Amino acid sequence: MNWQVKYALENLNRDIGKLFKAEYIESDVIKVTTKGQPEVFAHISACHEITLTIVKGYTEQFPNLDFVCGYRSNCIWNGDAIDFLRSRGVGWGNSGTLSSAIRNGDANIAEHKTWAFSSRLIHQYGIVKNAIREFDRIFMVELKSGREVRIGMIADYEPTADSVRSLVEQFGSVDIAWNINPNGQPTASSIQAGKELGCEVLKTDDLKSHMQSL
Repeated sequence: MNWQVKYALENLNRDIGKLFKAEYIESDVIKVTTKGQPEVFAHISACHEITLTIVKGYTEQFPNLDFVCGYRSNCIWNGDAIDFLRSRGVGWGNSGTLSSAIRNGDANIAEHKTWAFSSRLIHQYGIVKNAIREFDRIFMVELKSGREVRIGMIADYEPTADSVRSLVEQFGSVDIAWNINPNGQPTASSIQAGKELGCEVLKTDDLKSHMQSL
């Protein structure tokens, strides 16, 4: 049994109130049951980056899979892997997402808690013609004006210059670094770093108006 599976089982089984019963099945797959909700088969992955090839392998090995959990806190998900899982009715996200999905009974459609609201918001903007997800936190958005805008999401409470630089270093240049934390505020240094890197650092309230101006 790999380390991440061991930790997942321990954490779920010691949940406050003993809501969950988690047990090892095979490979990196566990089964979790809770009262009043469907049982959930989840693959607990230790990958730093989860790709299409990886998730195809998971679902081929275990066709009844309900959820893929990226257990590392710094796990990155490729957009085509996310699209594939959604098309197969398999949820995806971190350990917190898995716990919530088990309670809610929606593991098959659950999305990573950090990015779920913001990713839905992009698709709801009337000025957006199309949005392609490149990574869990990166979208290439085609506006109805014809402009294409690459948006990177930053979940930090107060993004710093390093937050913006790290985003660009890891995922390439973006037009907008979006501070998605509703209670956060970009620091002056992050805004300056964005200017140096050719991108705007924006909160949610400013994102739509900025895209409307393009």
